[in-house]
Amino acid sequence: MARRVESLDRACYALFGGRAETSRHDRDRQHYRATTVGVGFDVYVARVYALAVLVGLLGGTLALGVVLLLADQLAAALPVLVPASALALSAGGVVGLLAGDATIRAGGRYLQFVARARRADIERTLPGAARYLRVLASGGADERTLVRRVAERPDAFGETAAEFRAVQSRTALTGSIDEALRGVARDTPSRDLLAPFLLKFREHAQQGPDAVESYLELESRMLANRQSRSNEEAAGVLELLAELFVVLLVVPALLVIVVTVLGVLAPSLGRPVPTVFGPVTLRALVVYGCAASVIAVGAGAAVLVDSLRPAGYGLDWYTRSLDLSGVVRGALDNPADAIAVFPVVGVLAGVALLVAGVDAVNAVLLGYAAGAIPVGLVAVRRARRDDAKDREIKDFVHGVAGYVGLGNPLPRAVEAVARDAHLGPLKADVADLAFNLGLTAYGGEVRREALARFTRKVGTPLADQSIGLVTGALDTGSDAETAFEALQTEIGRLYDERKALRAQLQVYVAVGWTTALLVVGIIVVVNAYVLGSFAQLAAVHGVGTSLAIDPSAVDPARDRYRFYVVTQATMLACGWFAGAASRGRYEALLHSGVLVALTYVVFAATGMMG
Repeated sequence: MARRVESLDRACYALFGGRAETSRHDRDRQHYRATTVGVGFDVYVARVYALAVLVGLLGGTLALGVVLLLADQLAAALPVLVPASALALSAGGVVGLLAGDATIRAGGRYLQFVARARRADIERTLPGAARYLRVLASGGADERTLVRRVAERPDAFGETAAEFRAVQSRTALTGSIDEALRGVARDTPSRDLLAPFLLKFREHAQQGPDAVESYLELESRMLANRQSRSNEEAAGVLELLAELFVVLLVVPALLVIVVTVLGVLAPSLGRPVPTVFGPVTLRALVVYGCAASVIAVGAGAAVLVDSLRPAGYGLDWYTRSLDLSGVVRGALDNPADAIAVFPVVGVLAGVALLVAGVDAVNAVLLGYAAGAIPVGLVAVRRARRDDAKDREIKDFVHGVAGYVGLGNPLPRAVEAVARDAHLGPLKADVADLAFNLGLTAYGGEVRREALARFTRKVGTPLADQSIGLVTGALDTGSDAETAFEALQTEIGRLYDERKALRAQLQVYVAVGWTTALLVVGIIVVVNAYVLGSFAQLAAVHGVGTSLAIDPSAVDPARDRYRFYVVTQATMLACGWFAGAASRGRYEALLHSGVLVALTYVVFAATGMMG
């Protein structure tokens, strides 16, 4: 496979390699330097041009075929006689050129998008990396060691670690870390944050370890303040988004009610409109269009909320098991495995309901709920257990720091905490750590592996961010007391941030549920009172009245079903929003599934299903 790709790249480069040198791609080259695309810029541009040719040929061919199929209609519509073949060739050429140019522009936009995504990730992870570097610098580590330690932790520091790996690579090529730092600072997408950080780090590194430690201490505080301001700005955006979300979900439901009521007095709303699915009345088109728009708004709002929440503050860090048996075994404990298993159950449930005579909409909705709710329950159960571990690991760190501050070595401190402290779900993991640290007489590598094993067994982002700091600090020569003193501050800050963010996001969970229940209440009231009244009004049409009412405009069973469809679409949107605000995509499945099932029960119990 790799050989085939290389052959295709050579062919593309032979045909379009020179295009990368044109002035059109100067900005694309700048964006490329800020990405981690695995091929050279010339090869990337050649690939884009080759794809543009294929897309252009396909688009032109499709346009040519469409024009030839519609030749008779076009000939009748055109005032001047134009040969169908000439018109088809012209349309095909124009469409092909436009499609090819759009593909080339999209290739450049992709580089820009990747660069922006990397910049956002760097701005998110750099404050933590700076605090980590400060602790490492307290042990007197040189700049090469500091760079290497951050580069070794991509899980904790994301794209910041990738930029430090770029520094390592350039250092290996040039032999000078100063040149490497300047080069990465020039090419990084984070021009306002990481670039000055690297340049100032380079300047202070030339002055000695003490200057580096002082600089990192000051810089970590400044970056923490900047991150705090960014979180406040994100909270403001989220508040505005929640207000807009409520309006965009309530208005479609009200619009459907208005259109249904107006249908009694405006017969034109029942006029058929041609669509790709066949003739549909204008009123039905508005109703189902509202349902589709509600789902789109809910999905978009959920994605935005998820992007505004800092990474590592949800349920999105779990990884799926590598083999099928592991996925099945982990389905009741790991949300990433559950989402691969329970949707299959939901599909089977939907098919069974369809075979049993349930209409297609309810079969799909109930099948969705049957697959989504178990995934969400697994996620919530795992999240509560991880939250309990995070509470205990905070106490564990404070306990160990206290023993280390009294002069006890690290293994004895951990053993004392494991013996005396009540650590709840963390008890077994700490006991295992104490035993493994007791083997450190066999070398520092055993201590490093013991701490890494403890981090993996705890399995939470808080453990990874905190315990990794101690491991790196001890490996670079920092004493345990200094490392745990820094860790107390770091883990306390992280834990308090998580609690504050969790409390803040609960408001938006309530917004999602309140909006959902409000829409259900409105639709139930309209079904119970408004539709019945208009049905009676239409029934007396023509009996001593001059009102222009269409008797067929009101069909309670039909209109109730349409109301039901719009309501369920709103439930999906509200559930996605509430779950994404709570802990991410796994809880979005839980909230939406519960709301869908609850709405089905309400409509069925009140006799308003059809």
